[in-house]
Amino acid sequence: MRRPDNNPDRGEASGDFDTIRSLLPYLWPTDAVGLRIRVVASLILLALAKVTTVAVPVILKYAVDALTAPASAKGINTETMIIAVPVGLLVAYGVARVLSLAFKELQGAVFAKVAERAIRKAGVKTFRHIHDLALRFHLDRRTGGLSRAIERGTKGIEYVLRMMLFNIVPTMVEILMVLGLLWGLFDQWFAFVTAATIAGYVLWTLVITEWRIKFRRTMNDSDSEAHTKAIDSLINYETVKYFGNEEHEARRFDQAMESYEKAAVTAKTTLSILNTGQGFIIASGATIIMIMAGYGVSGGTMTVGDFVLVNTYLLQLYIPLSFLGSSYREIKHSLIDMEQMFALLNEAAEVSDPPEAPALSVKGAEVEFRDVSFAYTPERPILRNVSFTVPAGKSVAIVGPSGAGKSTISRLLFRFYDVTRGAVLIDGQDTRTVTQGSWRAAIGIVPQDTVLFNDTIYYNIAYGRPGASREEIEEAAKLAAIHDFISALPEGYQTAVGERGLKLSGGEKQRVAIARTILKRPGIFLFDEATSSLDSHTEKEIQESLKQVSSGRTTLIIAHRLSTVIDADEIIVLEEGRISERGNHAQLLTMNGQYASMWARQQETEHAREVLESADEDIQSLAVEENAAQ
Repeated sequence: MRRPDNNPDRGEASGDFDTIRSLLPYLWPTDAVGLRIRVVASLILLALAKVTTVAVPVILKYAVDALTAPASAKGINTETMIIAVPVGLLVAYGVARVLSLAFKELQGAVFAKVAERAIRKAGVKTFRHIHDLALRFHLDRRTGGLSRAIERGTKGIEYVLRMMLFNIVPTMVEILMVLGLLWGLFDQWFAFVTAATIAGYVLWTLVITEWRIKFRRTMNDSDSEAHTKAIDSLINYETVKYFGNEEHEARRFDQAMESYEKAAVTAKTTLSILNTGQGFIIASGATIIMIMAGYGVSGGTMTVGDFVLVNTYLLQLYIPLSFLGSSYREIKHSLIDMEQMFALLNEAAEVSDPPEAPALSVKGAEVEFRDVSFAYTPERPILRNVSFTVPAGKSVAIVGPSGAGKSTISRLLFRFYDVTRGAVLIDGQDTRTVTQGSWRAAIGIVPQDTVLFNDTIYYNIAYGRPGASREEIEEAAKLAAIHDFISALPEGYQTAVGERGLKLSGGEKQRVAIARTILKRPGIFLFDEATSSLDSHTEKEIQESLKQVSSGRTTLIIAHRLSTVIDADEIIVLEEGRISERGNHAQLLTMNGQYASMWARQQETEHAREVLESADEDIQSLAVEENAAQ
């Protein structure tokens, strides 16, 4: 089940460890020996880099001692004052510095493939899982927030890997090596003061950062909200313009950004407190160490080279430590971002395939709803004991008032939800016993609201069966009676359709949807109010196309306009989730029941609409004639 995003009973450290544990399988993949070898090689290079880094000050110490030793001790004539330069040590110093950098850069190059593969695999796995989640999840979530969670999560993985492996971990290894050398070369007090300084620095950083982390969470929430509102507003650009609500949308966006602004200001203010404390701790520790080394030199227990050694080690440690605070903060922020992404992976899939489920075997493509009941929530039943069969090669239409459960039947047929009771079957196979992919591959749908991808017409038709040849795509377009229209466009099949297909008319979008469904080659057609939003002329043309492509195929038609279903082999009337009437068009009219009443009302409405459309055409014709006369 999904882990809650904010659980007061679960400590932050525990949550961070859980997030890191979720990342580890991507860094040590069981199916990629080559990547494992890279991980081991990068660890070896890390060790070599740290050994050479720690060796650099030691070499410098001996070089300084050689340069500052008394002349008599070196056997040099004090009158000539010729000082021997330790060339070998200085060359070794330069080589060690180069090797330290080389090992570090080589480690980055070796580990790069591991890191990028982990980012890719985690992002793709999350993306796949989101698609596997039931429709209920997507109706409850905002798409902008989901895309933002994946985007921030993958960036978080990249940052955590980079900072942990190339900053935090190497620095900690270097600290342990330096402490050991200080203790061995001098005494325990040098190691103790250095360790105490580092411990105080880390403790201060942890405490203040944990306090500041809640502001980052608020920033994330506000950022997601602002991003989502912006996407919703831009996608619905026309609606915003229809109602003149540009200022309203700007205010909604500004409110979300205002919350982000307040959290960001607080976060930056508290950052000053953190940095000040870190600077005080580092300065205090450095001062104590230098005083101790100074007394050692003056007392003769330490050489000038030892003083330089201690000073160099302090610089080497405190320079990366100065970034440790910001690195830790960013790692904490990244862990929060990763936690949100991995929480999506922990979201339980409401609809899932049973283990080793077989693929659907389509023979005649008979569809059966057997005593089906369904409710989105226990308090709101939608379908009650619905049973009907669509024989292979036949057509069945489902009609009824709004809220009767018609669209729910299409969602159950596609297994966006599982039935509460009963079963949905194709050729006697229960939807819950076969794979979802094979089940949905057997069904082609032309929905009421056709949403196209912001790509070309070619891509949108080819989406029905990616990999289809151009000839197959054009053949599907011809069957949908849209090939001639596409060919007449300046860019033909490469014409961009715009966001959600807004550059095409309703009828053109429906024909693209029909062509896409034809290309899929399904055994079963589902027309879900496919022409309800079109004008009479376009509706009749689309109906003819639908009749042609579904001829001899198992067809389920969900419709509001009864004129679109009069040729169906059987018509089922739904009322409050139950089948109230069934039969063909003529039989239902003779029953003089609900269907006959609906037919009479719609005939009056259709007549009025046709009169209005005819009058509109006459007005347009007159306008054209007047313009021609002028």
